Amino acid sequence: MLNYFSLWNIWLSRRMFFVVLSALLFGFTFSLPTSKFGNWLATLLFAYMTFVTALDSSLKDFIHILAKPWINIWMLLLIHGIMPLLAFCIGILFYPDNAFIRLGFLIGATIPIGVTSIIWTSLAGGDVALSMVAVTLDTLISPVLLPLFITLVAGRTVNIDVVHLLVGLLGMITVPSLLGMVVNDLTHGSLRNYSKSIGGFTSKIALFLVVYINASVIAPEIHWNHTVIKLLLVIFILSISGYSLGYIGSYVLKGHQRERMVSIIYGVGMRNNSLGMVLALTYFPVSVALPITLAMLFQQPLAAFVSYLLKRFDSHELQTSKSCSFF
Repeated sequence: MLNYFSLWNIWLSRRMFFVVLSALLFGFTFSLPTSKFGNWLATLLFAYMTFVTALDSSLKDFIHILAKPWINIWMLLLIHGIMPLLAFCIGILFYPDNAFIRLGFLIGATIPIGVTSIIWTSLAGGDVALSMVAVTLDTLISPVLLPLFITLVAGRTVNIDVVHLLVGLLGMITVPSLLGMVVNDLTHGSLRNYSKSIGGFTSKIALFLVVYINASVIAPEIHWNHTVIKLLLVIFILSISGYSLGYIGSYVLKGHQRERMVSIIYGVGMRNNSLGMVLALTYFPVSVALPITLAMLFQQPLAAFVSYLLKRFDSHELQTSKSCSFF
């Protein structure tokens, strides 16, 4: 039976782009009513995905990365320094007379790393421990960084519910991650077969449901017209810029590694848009939240497409090395 789940897991892994795209389409077509149960279910499913992903990692690796903080410092500089600058320039170029849309771009570029970056890093064969450390550090500094940034850029004082934010992210990321790594160490890696069979298959189903639930939430916020089409194109450029910046930024570090590159690509490219949407809707006009909301349309499909490109690149590299060894 485990062999069947392993095969299904491999089959889904190769088609994650379509899994995510179909979840978005289902969410927009068959919207669920907004409820606390939906939010609770999405949180629980995400915690499960994080736990299964962490079963492939070791607590020793996590601590080892913490002892070398410069990689994460560089990632945070790309995320909270260079990416907002890019968003500012793109906003000035396409929306010189719309300060609210430009502010939405800036907030969207400054919010913390998306927690699903851990899942996609695992699916693409990246350094999961590095991604977990990056998300954890970014989560810890965001309650201080975000209000400061908004105060400087928008001249508005914003009070974020730090306790609620930290408790939610701890429940989705930190606790299940540490639990999975501890279980992996205690069982000497014997549960890795579970993460590659039943756990891997069910975590992908969980990802489908999480995307579906989130798509259902944002569907009523979108009113399709010609101005939205232009905004979608600009957001698409911004989204690609994030992944591209992560790819280029990974080559700056000494001793370029494929696993580290994948982690940086997803760390810089993915954002916690749900948090950004709530933040913008709470403290600013709806038009500020629109770019952040629409960015959800691209984040998961692009993450799946990047995973596809990375695997194609790996296959090409493998074929090239075989050809060279033959000659």
